[in-house]
Amino acid sequence: MIETILLTLIIGFLLIELIEHVVFPIFWVIMGKKRKSVCGVSGMLGKVGEVKKWKKNEGKIFVNGELWKAVSEVPLLPGDRVVIQNVNGLTLEVKPCRS
Repeated sequence: MIETILLTLIIGFLLIELIEHVVFPIFWVIMGKKRKSVCGVSGMLGKVGEVKKWKKNEGKIFVNGELWKAVSEVPLLPGDRVVIQNVNGLTLEVKPCRS
């Protein structure tokens, strides 16, 4: 009787440890790869910013709490909302937001 209870407790403990240290980490790695990056160049693409200064084809936009140098093929005005299309060094290529 005591041997059966002890064996059940040991097997239960081992199963919990296996799930905690093997199954959950594998699950989180798989789920983490499916999420879009929030940092680096790929994290900036598709973000919406607001034009603060603009002259001809370049100016400054406010996105993620920072001012960034930006270029666009389309003339923009301060206050316009733009979508980031590409990143070249520290310069963002943007186009007007359609919303």
